[in-house]
Amino acid sequence: MAQLIDGKAISARIKDELKEEVAQLKAQGITVTLAVILVGQDPASCVYVRNKARACEYIGIRSISCELPEQTTQEELLKKIEELNADKDVDGILVQLPLPDHINEDAVIAAISPDKDVDGFHPQSVGALCIGKPGFVSCTPAGIIQLLKRSDVTIEGKECVVVGRSNIVGKPMSLLLLRENGTVTICHSRTKNLKEVCRRADILVCAIGKPKFFTRDYVKDGAVVIDVGIHRNADNKLCGDVDFDDVAPVASKITPVPGGVGPMTIAMLMKNCVESARRKASAVLR
Repeated sequence: MAQLIDGKAISARIKDELKEEVAQLKAQGITVTLAVILVGQDPASCVYVRNKARACEYIGIRSISCELPEQTTQEELLKKIEELNADKDVDGILVQLPLPDHINEDAVIAAISPDKDVDGFHPQSVGALCIGKPGFVSCTPAGIIQLLKRSDVTIEGKECVVVGRSNIVGKPMSLLLLRENGTVTICHSRTKNLKEVCRRADILVCAIGKPKFFTRDYVKDGAVVIDVGIHRNADNKLCGDVDFDDVAPVASKITPVPGGVGPMTIAMLMKNCVESARRKASAVLR
């Protein structure tokens, strides 16, 4: 039976490490500040924003909440981002997605200063990752790398298969595994012989967006399986892209849903915010 990779426990350790870092920065007169913009009252988005505020409070990060009505225009939202870009006290800016249909997400992401892009979505951040330069990395893939490293999974030299090619998970995930010297294959809806490709993987990252899609037929004996998906099944219980009960007996390590990848996303957002404050402080010293 596979060993569980406990995202809750690992994210809690990271938050405790960050709490110490933030305390050290406060002792130097530096307050870490995250500004979160929420447009409208999408129920899932409201939950995410509350969870981020709780994490900030625990770690000691000052949290600014900018709640805007659903009918906010794109121009008004861009103006708010411009104000936060110019605010020297703000280290990180996060615009909660999805946005209402009348607002162009790409334009909003591009408007955030790359120095404050703690979500790691700005084209400059993505470009920096591609060419191996410093920059903020998308939080879910960064969290998965931490899950692997802190669970004593060696990435170097391993066959890594990422199923999914989204800008938020699949693409940055493959680049991060490559940066760790993994041998990476990206699969998607047009991949032929998907089962055969997946069965080559020492590390299989499942981000396809289909509940319980991956059964043991997709998994090599002893593979490490990372489940990025989150869905509600017919009984309204949370489940992932992986059929956990079917896959766990053949995998060596596996992330559960919930309690696997999910908690790491917020932990890495907090880490990016602290890193932003550190960079700003060292730039001032220079």
